[in-house]
Amino acid sequence: MNILDHNLSPYLGKLSQANSSEELKRLPEYREIEPEVRRVLSSVLQQNHVKPAPIDSGPITVSGWNVERGTHLEGIIDTLKSHPIMRGNDVYILTELDYGMARSQNRRVPEELADALDLNFAFAPCYINLEKGSGLESNVDGHNDLGLHGNALFSRYPILGAHSVLIPNGKDKMRGKEKRLGSQNAVIALIDHPQGKFRVVSVHLDAHSTQKHRAHQMELVLDDLDRFHPEFPALIGGDWNTSTYNSRNAFLTIMGYVRRVLMGVRHVIRNHFPHPDRWFERHLFRLLEDRGYVYENLNEPGGCTLHYDVKDLAANGRMADWIPNWCFWFINWALEKNDGKCSMKLDWFAGKDIIPALDNPPQVIQDVNDPSQPLSDHDPIFLEFNLIQKVS
Repeated sequence: MNILDHNLSPYLGKLSQANSSEELKRLPEYREIEPEVRRVLSSVLQQNHVKPAPIDSGPITVSGWNVERGTHLEGIIDTLKSHPIMRGNDVYILTELDYGMARSQNRRVPEELADALDLNFAFAPCYINLEKGSGLESNVDGHNDLGLHGNALFSRYPILGAHSVLIPNGKDKMRGKEKRLGSQNAVIALIDHPQGKFRVVSVHLDAHSTQKHRAHQMELVLDDLDRFHPEFPALIGGDWNTSTYNSRNAFLTIMGYVRRVLMGVRHVIRNHFPHPDRWFERHLFRLLEDRGYVYENLNEPGGCTLHYDVKDLAANGRMADWIPNWCFWFINWALEKNDGKCSMKLDWFAGKDIIPALDNPPQVIQDVNDPSQPLSDHDPIFLEFNLIQKVS
């Protein structure tokens, strides 16, 4: 038994019949289990079981990756063990990890990753899923065991004071086909590295939200960092869903797509999707700068991390859960002159009192996803950096 084990499964089928959070809260079954729901979703599973790593005075290495549930866990583990850039990193910032979901064979993904890679870890669940997933995931065999999904960080060195920060949803997660209890959580911790202690954040901002809402979610993370050991440097990483879209609902998403078509599809694909900080997501990035964080020199300029293809059945299945079918004709038509494809920059690092290593620049790692069998719908990102030592 651990802090994430629960006995909520017998209630979840009844809860899934609610069509809004307001309706959910009126159910007597929900009122009965609400304290246990809150306990699970406010917990952080942390394990520091790895013997201290050898002292290494070199730069700190970190990879960030949205591992898309961990459904291809063996391939992910093999990549993190053997990839020339990602193997042996000091820290891994991973988002979208399942914990007892049928779509990932009910595996406890963060635990298996930590055991296979001999790493310490902290995992914060965001959601208790009432469904098997979105799109094609809803048709997988079996039933959810624990039904948890969240974000994590892993380290070769001790993880101190791990905790989670709740960031509010951009839409009601009980509306639509993929019903969930909870909201996104950022997991924050202090890493005791030989070069010095520093704070790390693994955060997944909401896809179905407005640009300003994503900035507000980041603001809550920064507010927590102001209180949590502010004397130490900080690194924030993860999937920030900087799609440039207001995706709070299908109508706003469609209108945003029309706007980008009118701007010129190739212009947007070339100048905005790889550079969301220039205009559409400027609130988020100006917020970081105003609070003393840097990002431009910690990321590969214009390095996209998600690649959409109109032929991708899994991606289209997820989109079909919340946009009308006729939209796919419009999307196909708009992307026809770009071979039916477009790429976006969704995954980022930002930091305070850190500086990238000069001889190994930040990069998007583009060779881990075989098009015939991708491990994830995101490419990983990599950063090598040093801490800026403050003069007392």
